[in-house]
Amino acid sequence: MRTASLPPQSKLPESTSLATSTARAVAKIGKGVVRHTRLRPARNAFAYKTWFLMLPMRSWRHTPVAGLKRNQRGWVSFYDADHGDGGPDALAWLENVLLQAGVKADGEVWLHTYPRVLGYVFNPVSFWYAHDADGTLKAIVAEVNNTFGQRHCYLLAGPDLRWGQELRAEKTFHVSPFCQVNGGYRFRFMQTAGGPSQAPRTVVRIDYDDDVGPLLQTSVSGALTPLTPNSLWRTVMSMPLLTLAIIARIHWQAVKLFWKRVPFSTKPLKSAPHD
Repeated sequence: MRTASLPPQSKLPESTSLATSTARAVAKIGKGVVRHTRLRPARNAFAYKTWFLMLPMRSWRHTPVAGLKRNQRGWVSFYDADHGDGGPDALAWLENVLLQAGVKADGEVWLHTYPRVLGYVFNPVSFWYAHDADGTLKAIVAEVNNTFGQRHCYLLAGPDLRWGQELRAEKTFHVSPFCQVNGGYRFRFMQTAGGPSQAPRTVVRIDYDDDVGPLLQTSVSGALTPLTPNSLWRTVMSMPLLTLAIIARIHWQAVKLFWKRVPFSTKPLKSAPHD
């Protein structure tokens, strides 16, 4: 687990958190776009349509999420073992992480993630948003997976944490053979509550700077609607092989970088499977 720094920032407009009370939290489906741009030594950019889930994990302890199986086989399902330390209760793991870091967050905890589809999932990164009882954002955990079956988490927390703020973390985990393990990430998380004719939205930007300077610019964004059995079915049918497509596209982009002669390195020998 890596704790990020919260550097002084100029005042930014506050975004509105979607998560306030566990008593009225409703799981959501996000439908939007994932973007990725590599700046050098050869430019490479792509954008794909995507969908994801936004799950109120504390509410889920006592209120089932309609239409979504948990730790059971199904067309679409959520498995706790796909997150955290791989144990049977991902929220308990997250709560322990916050406890060890001295972060008080007794409100809703939302998980932005992909579910399993047809029994398979690969999550390049998931995001945990932990709130206090009054709805104040207290911590964000960026949970990163690589294609070698390893996982590492970056804890973003501090007294001045707020939506829209740029957060930074030193890179300490191998993700891509086309990037070294040096430099750092710049995160920015934005959410809007929407209105009568506009759905709430979430936007996450992650930029990576190596020892030379800016190298990668990435984002995932989407409009959020309530998760129901019908909305989940319609969304899955619009992109039924999403999770398989994610891993296929990762390898396809790697082939493109190889042909563009972007230097690459092998995975470090020593790295814990879950950190």
